[in-house]
Amino acid sequence: MVADPDLWLLIGIALAILTVPSLVSAWSEGDPPRASAITVLIAGGMIAYALMNKPGGYSFAELPDVMTRVLARYGP
Repeated sequence: MVADPDLWLLIGIALAILTVPSLVSAWSEGDPPRASAITVLIAGGMIAYALMNKPGGYSFAELPDVMTRVLARYGP
């Protein structure tokens, strides 16, 4: 059974967005962004998994609908 690609896409995008402050912080302090780089790789893997398992893929115009579907399905 293939997991819900919409959920993987949404989690991957959220993880990628949340990683940006950590990357900026590491670069501004002159430290190597090791944890941030690993998190970006994980987020990229989640997004790639979603794209490979969704027939027809996703378009940028479809992303708000994907977010709404996932939140309606798994939200409170």
